[in-house]
Amino acid sequence: MEQKDQSNPFDEDFVLFIEAGFLAIRQLDESSAKRLFFAAQELRPESVVPEIGFGYIALNKLEVKEAREIFEGVLKKEPTNQVAQSFLAIALLLTKSKREEGKEMINEILAKTEDETVHQLSEVALKWCEKDLERKDRHPFALKNSEKKKDES
Repeated sequence: MEQKDQSNPFDEDFVLFIEAGFLAIRQLDESSAKRLFFAAQELRPESVVPEIGFGYIALNKLEVKEAREIFEGVLKKEPTNQVAQSFLAIALLLTKSKREEGKEMINEILAKTEDETVHQLSEVALKWCEKDLERKDRHPFALKNSEKKKDES
């Protein structure tokens, strides 16, 4: 029978803190998300998962430079972490001068990954880039003529 590590009775809550942190981000509750990721970091200081959470917060706030730095730091510790690679690629897509690098990174991830979630994230990011970020026909926030006419009536 396997014995639990008595040095940290809350270690089994690590995953709950991480999941709750990502849920807090979805609910736009940055302060709770940070607290949850800090708690997870206290439980497992060696884990990069809370750092990915902090990077995801920055990415959601469009603090692209900070997000890139966080994900690059994660990849220095775990070069094969495909979640961090995917989020870094998305941050690169948001930087016009690094967009091609981001697209290349996503294509590499798509070719290598066996993780369905990472594959879907990367696929959606690439489609989003092609559909919205690279549109040359109009400003991304401009209304189409048909939308303007509807709004005016």
